[in-house]
Amino acid sequence: MDGMFETYLTESSLEVDDIPQQTKDPVWILGKKYNAVKQLTLIRQDILTRLWFTYRKGFVPIGGDDGLTTDKGWGCMLRCGQMVLAQALMCLHLGRDWSWEPETKDATYLKILQKFEDRRQAPFSIHQIALMGASEGKEVGQWFGPNTVAQVLKKLIVYDEWSSVAIHVALDNTVIINEIKNLCLPQTSTNLIKNEWKPLLLVVPLRLGLSEINPIYITGLQTCFTFKQSLGVIGGKPNLALYFIGCVGNEVIFLDPHTTQRSGFVERKENEDEADLDITYHCKHASRINILAMDPSVAICFFCKSEEDFDNLCVRIQNEIITADNQPLFEICFERPKEWSPVEDIAVEALATASSIEFDCLDRQYDSEHEFEIL
Repeated sequence: MDGMFETYLTESSLEVDDIPQQTKDPVWILGKKYNAVKQLTLIRQDILTRLWFTYRKGFVPIGGDDGLTTDKGWGCMLRCGQMVLAQALMCLHLGRDWSWEPETKDATYLKILQKFEDRRQAPFSIHQIALMGASEGKEVGQWFGPNTVAQVLKKLIVYDEWSSVAIHVALDNTVIINEIKNLCLPQTSTNLIKNEWKPLLLVVPLRLGLSEINPIYITGLQTCFTFKQSLGVIGGKPNLALYFIGCVGNEVIFLDPHTTQRSGFVERKENEDEADLDITYHCKHASRINILAMDPSVAICFFCKSEEDFDNLCVRIQNEIITADNQPLFEICFERPKEWSPVEDIAVEALATASSIEFDCLDRQYDSEHEFEIL
């Protein structure tokens, strides 16, 4: 790491309590294990590399000239969904160990980022997510829960031929192996030869309590962050959605979308304005809260680049999540029980019924109009 990057990463960090620096507990960030005492800079570098999507203002109106030009107050869960998908694309195209620096102009990185920028042409923009939700009965400006945003992204991902990612939303608290294998290893109609594995983004929406998380689920939730396939967890109350990327002890580490920044385009990062905009997509310091302070409605996310990754994930879920010592977060089985609805019916009804496992509307908890500070 060169001096410029180290200065950028550590500047003003003496006053920051993002990571407990004297803890003996391991710090887990999206499947990677760190020692906070010896590896604080590496932890912060890992967090900084994640794409951080927040409220934006001043973008092209959504849905026409009279449409919304900011997602402040309603778009936080959509931004969390963007962060999960962006992390999956970074793992696919750049690798989990790839590291962002302020001066990077990596073409693949910029191509990923451009897919999420605030313009109608970007396949995973706030515009596309909001409008796809509107086509399924969610008005533009209406808050999404974690299951709803997962269902919308599932519809949008088919338009990204470059990545060819498959999104599977595991409903009924159950991961069904053969449904995922059929999705990621589709057969041709003529010769029944299976094609290559389609990279998988697996989303498991869960309700882990009524008004707060039941403590019996804590161990299982912490364990998910240790899997190499971890894409973190999205969750939160209406208008208070967060993207949880790791844990340390009894606390979870998260990226917070509740900062309003100006909209703009990074393009090829050829001038100072574009470089400054790129920096606004990276958070220097994550936040953390006690795991019991999380809202019980969450979506746990995993990325499996290969069939081997998926098989390994299934084994770890069976051995570490579904155990006699823990209350399992969810179940895993090879095929859909005969008494359940056919998978086709589930696909048709999933978006329409998504809100039934999410939340009632609540008042806003907090918000921020502070601009991201460029130092």
